[in-house]
Amino acid sequence: MDQERRPESPGEAEGTSELFSALGKQIKLLRERAGLTQREFGMLVGYGEAQISAIERGVRIPQPEFLDAADEVLNAGGLLKAAKEDVRKAQSKARTRHPEWYRDYARLEAEAIELHHYGCQAVHGLLQTEAYARALFTQRRPLLDEATVDKRVADRLARQQVLQCWPAATFSFVFEEVVLQRPIGGRAVHEEQLRQLLHMGRLRTVELQVMPTDREDCPGVDGPFNLLTTRANRQVAYTEIQGHPRLITDPNEVRLITTRYGIIRAQALTPRESLSLIEKMLGER
Repeated sequence: MDQERRPESPGEAEGTSELFSALGKQIKLLRERAGLTQREFGMLVGYGEAQISAIERGVRIPQPEFLDAADEVLNAGGLLKAAKEDVRKAQSKARTRHPEWYRDYARLEAEAIELHHYGCQAVHGLLQTEAYARALFTQRRPLLDEATVDKRVADRLARQQVLQCWPAATFSFVFEEVVLQRPIGGRAVHEEQLRQLLHMGRLRTVELQVMPTDREDCPGVDGPFNLLTTRANRQVAYTEIQGHPRLITDPNEVRLITTRYGIIRAQALTPRESLSLIEKMLGER
């Protein structure tokens, strides 16, 4: 359900990747000067080790809140805080540089007040770890070259900033159990992705549910989809099958998908039960 044919990442298309790369190098230098590992630094600012790594390599856009916290923790004396306005401008430019076939949906996703997703193939791009996303792109056929993989991973991580905006949108995700069982990228990548889902599922703005494989009824046989509600309270749907995207705006078609999603949510485990299942998968219960 995620876009994987983009010729370049938003940052590269607008020439903003240099900003994020330079800022990431500054953060790394300040962190190392403070004698902190990426894990230690991440704990102090509320980020995971993988997220810190991505920011330092310039493939993840640092949020203003992160720059504020990092500036304090690393005693940067306002150096990182001063970059906030440039980052905001770069983000604004990045949102307009998707390919034409995807641009309408990208704009709607970035500004949605609600996003709902049913997935039966892979974890939604907004919830993927960097390693999981990289594994998906690396396994694509025909094979992608390393530069293209790097570009698309950066683009996917950049989309995740919508989860950190405030006031926050409402997000809900229903995944088939098999999506969480398949160890894409290997056991270590799989475990990290499950922990990421636990973290995201505990956020107040995110509801995560799992559809058990042993359910006899399956209203999602037509495949994965997204449902978006715009600021104007208009609802649209989006599907992508075998690389063919479709933005659905017809009210009758959207209504049918909305009804289908309601049935899917009713048949799935509750959010609390779903998180408990993921904990069991990780051996924490």
